Amino acid sequence: MTRTDDIITIVSEKKKVEVNQLAQKLNVSRVTIRKDLDKLEERGILVRQHGFAVINNEDDINFRLSKHYDLKRKIALKAAESVKDGETIMIESGSTCTLLAEELAFNRNDITIITNSCFVAQYIRKSDNVKVILLGGEYQKDSQVNVGPMVGEVAKNFYVDKFFIGIDGFDEKRGFTCNDFARRDTCRMLAQSAKELVILTDSSKFDTQGMVSEFNLDEVDCIYTDSGLTAKSKNHFKKYAKDLKLVIV
Repeated sequence: MTRTDDIITIVSEKKKVEVNQLAQKLNVSRVTIRKDLDKLEERGILVRQHGFAVINNEDDINFRLSKHYDLKRKIALKAAESVKDGETIMIESGSTCTLLAEELAFNRNDITIITNSCFVAQYIRKSDNVKVILLGGEYQKDSQVNVGPMVGEVAKNFYVDKFFIGIDGFDEKRGFTCNDFARRDTCRMLAQSAKELVILTDSSKFDTQGMVSEFNLDEVDCIYTDSGLTAKSKNHFKKYAKDLKLVIV
């Protein structure tokens, strides 16, 4: 991990950390730490308060990005291996999906990303190696994502090999779940424009039940997650989705 990754992990755990403590813990100067914090504050992940680094508002998407950041980045890096230079993919909103977009935008060549996430588009805006097609619709302020039938109508003009999404939870009876009806419906419309549906999620989501059913197990082609996935979940996937590709980092 990079030093900024370490900073995000530390501040995510403690919520508020002195700049001096970060410098000592990471064995670098306070000037170096301040420069790192400036970059992270610019990205909206942290804020600076009188000599402290503080995690962002927990309702903000940047906070969700920083939660389990190290795991999410590992998952994103592994998923990025499935995307080749010159490929066009579709990405929905979500913290791990954002990190996937970042990896592709800055470490691949000639990538085109179709997304309904204004946050993803903004997050990778400084990359010269990526073309972003932003699907318009009704704007949700908190998640910074466009939803609704207009998104689906525009998406009908495209067809891609892979559509990457995040989830809010999983239920053995209802499958993969989320917490918003509009986002669920939009996600299902976007999935019609892709050959493969790929889920990126840290294992904690498999212990959570979202409010709305989103995708059945047999509608998903691949899952990227971490080693915290329980044996119970693994066995369930093997029993009811034999063709599902499960990648654990």
